[in-house]
Amino acid sequence: MYALPEIEAFADDLTALRRDFHAHPEIGFQEHRTAAKVAELLESWGVSVTRGIGGTGVVGVLDGSRPGRTIGLRADMDALPMDEETNLPYASKNPGVFHGCGHDGHTAILLGAARYLAAHRDFAGRAVLIFQPAEEGLGGARAMLKDGLFDRFPCDELYGLHNSPYLDFAELRVRPGAAMAGASFFDIDIAGRGSHGAMPQASRDPIAIGAALVGELQQIVSRNMDPTHPAVVSVTQFQAGSAYNVIPASARLSGTFRFFQDADGEMIARRIRQICAGLAAAHEVEITPDLRPVFSVLSNDPERAGNLIDAARGLLGGKARADADLTMGSEDMADLLRVVPGAFFTLGHAGDVPLHNPGFVFDDAILPVGASLFATLVRTRGAA
Repeated sequence: MYALPEIEAFADDLTALRRDFHAHPEIGFQEHRTAAKVAELLESWGVSVTRGIGGTGVVGVLDGSRPGRTIGLRADMDALPMDEETNLPYASKNPGVFHGCGHDGHTAILLGAARYLAAHRDFAGRAVLIFQPAEEGLGGARAMLKDGLFDRFPCDELYGLHNSPYLDFAELRVRPGAAMAGASFFDIDIAGRGSHGAMPQASRDPIAIGAALVGELQQIVSRNMDPTHPAVVSVTQFQAGSAYNVIPASARLSGTFRFFQDADGEMIARRIRQICAGLAAAHEVEITPDLRPVFSVLSNDPERAGNLIDAARGLLGGKARADADLTMGSEDMADLLRVVPGAFFTLGHAGDVPLHNPGFVFDDAILPVGASLFATLVRTRGAA
């Protein structure tokens, strides 16, 4: 109902392909098997292929039958470093690696669009098919940009999608403007002085200092941020100690902070460094913060978001809407959208298990829907 008939006809092939990727997941910059299979399929359909962009990235180029605009479509290929607990017959064969975010589905969707477009070249312009490595916090988009992605394959517009178990089946949501948070990761090392647990006065206790630091970090947003600006600071790891009766000599805190304005991200980073310096002086220890900006704020071009909705409504009707909520989740397509105007959208599917959960199950029924949306964007926007 929501897919092009020609794509619906090979939906079973897309399911088999997606489940093969699922059974053989690969961590970012290690997607050698996935990239090879993607490249081989594209070549078999007559798509011009370039391998090894940004490490394991693959780019396919497909020209239509007449001049027009160049439309970029992007899918990510990497899996997560976590165990799978679905007990599916096609579950991960690689211990500790799992497609718990649905990137196997994104890859299969873009391949479905490529197969259709290769067989129906009566479109205007050019399709640039971007299969990106290492989206999960490892900087795959930046690696591709550093390798000259858009210098070598210029695009007029760029589109990408993410599956969503939080929406109803075939619901499409996009948010014009800032849509997904920028993010940094941090590690903070506290070098104190260890002692016997019964003699804390002989120590510079990194656990007590770390606990104080957690409390201070939680006040950055509540006491430094404009309350109308969404932001989050989360300490997600606290590592210290190895025995009941030993105050350790060191501790490490790790976590993330999220923001929607670059200036807010810079302020949070500055306050983390100031708080660490202040506590280090107060407790006569060394505290070393390591802050790593990982994701830019993802901003959808308002005009392209509108173009997306116009194209999608031919397939989805009123299920396609430009009213997505802000999300503190991050996505490194943000870096690509800073170079080429476009839009990143979510596509709903059946299931109620969250993303990044060991029991997450991707709904294969949206594979032909997503492939049809991508193909329709090429056909409509290329001729714009």
